[in-house]
Amino acid sequence: MGLEEDGLAGITGDRLADERRIEGDLSESIRPGGALWALASAGPQLRESAALAADAGLGALAEEGRPRAVVVAGVGTAARTGDILATVAGPRCPVPILGHRSAGVPGWVGAADVVIAVSASGRSPEALAAAEAAARRGARLVAIGAPDSELQAVAERARASFVAVPRRAPARLSLWALAVPVLLAARELGLVNLVEADIAETARRLDEDAERCRPDADAYVNPAKELAMNLAGSIPVIWGSSPLAGVAARRFGDMLAANSRYPVVSGELGEVGRGRVGLLDGVFGSLAEGQTDIFADPEDDELTRLRIVLMRDDGLDGDDTGPKPDTRRADAVADLASRRGVRCDVLPAEGGCSLERLASLIAVPDFASVYLALAHGLDPMRVPAVSEMKDAALGSD
Repeated sequence: MGLEEDGLAGITGDRLADERRIEGDLSESIRPGGALWALASAGPQLRESAALAADAGLGALAEEGRPRAVVVAGVGTAARTGDILATVAGPRCPVPILGHRSAGVPGWVGAADVVIAVSASGRSPEALAAAEAAARRGARLVAIGAPDSELQAVAERARASFVAVPRRAPARLSLWALAVPVLLAARELGLVNLVEADIAETARRLDEDAERCRPDADAYVNPAKELAMNLAGSIPVIWGSSPLAGVAARRFGDMLAANSRYPVVSGELGEVGRGRVGLLDGVFGSLAEGQTDIFADPEDDELTRLRIVLMRDDGLDGDDTGPKPDTRRADAVADLASRRGVRCDVLPAEGGCSLERLASLIAVPDFASVYLALAHGLDPMRVPAVSEMKDAALGSD
């Protein structure tokens, strides 16, 4: 039965990745509104959102002093902004930061707390419900989303700060546009030490990585294309060596699932040592590698194998804002993978502040997820299952 007869019209793609697809004409993805265009605009996104946040009156948040807790409400990419805030604030943040991924707010939220409701579309049921609940309970509210949206209307009724972020791409391709207002709201509350130079350097880093990952750069000089083809046909296992790198690892897992339609295992190395490292000895790890015939044609090899991506953050010399990342687990995982013949790519964090280091671990993998989709003949901007799920759930971010 064909796809159309099965009710699956619109699903395209090829099970086998072909590198020629990402060395050819990619004009559809680099045009305004395309996936590669959206990722290449990450630096401008960051700068624009910083300017929009500066004009949104976030300074009023500081008038009531430090909150008891901060709740970042949203789903999908909006929820990742809470993870970014928590890792940039670091372990010495004076108040708890909670990501809330369901409707409403936790029962303990009240007038002493701050709720940041995030929705790229401005119509996510979870963010709307959180904003309304925060207003009812007298919590300080910040809303971030599309202009002239339902979320803006809720914020205006509550006389709360609203940062209007133009929606030019799907939420997952607009991470920095959504994350920067969250960080700047937290800065006004005294929770993060984020100076203008940090924002400028992070934007510059994103610009430089976009240049390195440009579509007309061949795979041998384009780190995103190289990473995409390394992952092709594998089961990606993405591990971060620190809390910061763990956020980047989970972000890469999100992007591989949504753009490339790959099943992914992702997380922080602190979790790996509690059982997941056993994947290296499993049927897709050393047991698959043990079946390798060195004389066989690689194209005839149908065994699916793990591919480890180790996001490594060794911290900054002289940084005493938190404990130094433990590098022993990262060393051990790389060694274990090597001894079992499991392929492993190591991506090191670079930069002079936590935000820039995080960006350095996110930018290239973001591009890689799109190139991997294109290598399979998939349209990363059109995911029928996601659209159908949203329709079935009456619309969400």
